[in-house]
Amino acid sequence: MNGFADHSLDEDAFGEKSALKGLQTFDAFPKTKPSFTTPSRRGGQWTVLILAICTLFSFTEFRTWLRGTEAHHFTVEKGVSHDLQLNLDAVVRMPCDTLHINIQDAAGDRVLASEMLKKEPTSWKLWMDKRNYEGFTGGREYQTLSREDDRRLKDQEEDAHAGHVLSELRRNSNRKFPKGPKLRRGDKVDSCRVYGSLEGNKVQGDFHITARGHGYQDGQKHLDHSAFNFSHMITELSFGPHYPTILNPLDKTIAATESHYYKYQYFLSIVPTIYSKNQNIRPETLNTNLDNSRRSNKNLIFTNQYAATSQSEAIPESPYLIPGIFFKYNIEPILLLITEERTGFLNLVIRLVNTISGVIVTGGWLYQITGWVVELRKRRASGKSEGYLHGKLADE
Repeated sequence: MNGFADHSLDEDAFGEKSALKGLQTFDAFPKTKPSFTTPSRRGGQWTVLILAICTLFSFTEFRTWLRGTEAHHFTVEKGVSHDLQLNLDAVVRMPCDTLHINIQDAAGDRVLASEMLKKEPTSWKLWMDKRNYEGFTGGREYQTLSREDDRRLKDQEEDAHAGHVLSELRRNSNRKFPKGPKLRRGDKVDSCRVYGSLEGNKVQGDFHITARGHGYQDGQKHLDHSAFNFSHMITELSFGPHYPTILNPLDKTIAATESHYYKYQYFLSIVPTIYSKNQNIRPETLNTNLDNSRRSNKNLIFTNQYAATSQSEAIPESPYLIPGIFFKYNIEPILLLITEERTGFLNLVIRLVNTISGVIVTGGWLYQITGWVVELRKRRASGKSEGYLHGKLADE
């Protein structure tokens, strides 16, 4: 009407002018006019799906970053170690004055553990009742796995991770041995709770719990064999600093027998272990002979793990065969470093950008491919339908 089209005028010439308009020449991102885009139901569905996938992947990446990664490193233990602390909390179904406890190591030293550990008279029935409420598991006599065994294995697997161990120790900083069940009126005092920590040489050794007057030339009065009963519960057996919240292989185990002349043997392989969180340390720079200030670091824990096998059998009554409970331990010449590390926040942002970009690009490709497939099927269906109609008209 006003002759605008007759003068071949460009509508872009009436747009906003700017001194930086020349930079549009270098624009690498092509633009599409709003009039060229048409919203569709199918496109909206794909957009919602891609947004849901991006949200899920982003949450997974953030949770992985927050949890961190765990690395295990092995190295030869450096330095010269001398002492090894043993922590024991067990109940033996014999009176305290009938037990003889000691340590005999490869260096020839003998430690009278009976004088260093605390002994508390108790009732076997009380501890059996406590077993019903806690995760005690059967000894060698029970071959089938129960729900308690599954839960125990799960808890032990969690205690192998640095983050879980460090968080548990922060929440439970008390390193004292827990109190046992109190004796009630009428309870039969037929057992002895042996608990405490003692120091020994960091060499191969044997920890023995035997009967009075058997196995050692100690001059004590001989105990009648009919009084023997080495049924026992192990609440805790660990090496190194006392960390009661860490579950070890023999913790919360029970072994019972009706035989008087019975021998339990446990073979332990001890591995020095360090749990570390957010510490820039490497195995080759470690030395286990560290001062107390570094040992008290809340993000660095020095302890020991061990693997255990057991063997038990009834033995004939003979002066050459000694019944009892025997722990034979060996120190492995390696050091295990378990570290939990977390990358920087910038690395998380880069991973999120890569993840979201990959999902969007892949979603765009799938959208185009599915659209092409749908269109192709429509064309083929339309072609068959037209051929059928033309054929019918020709026949008529």
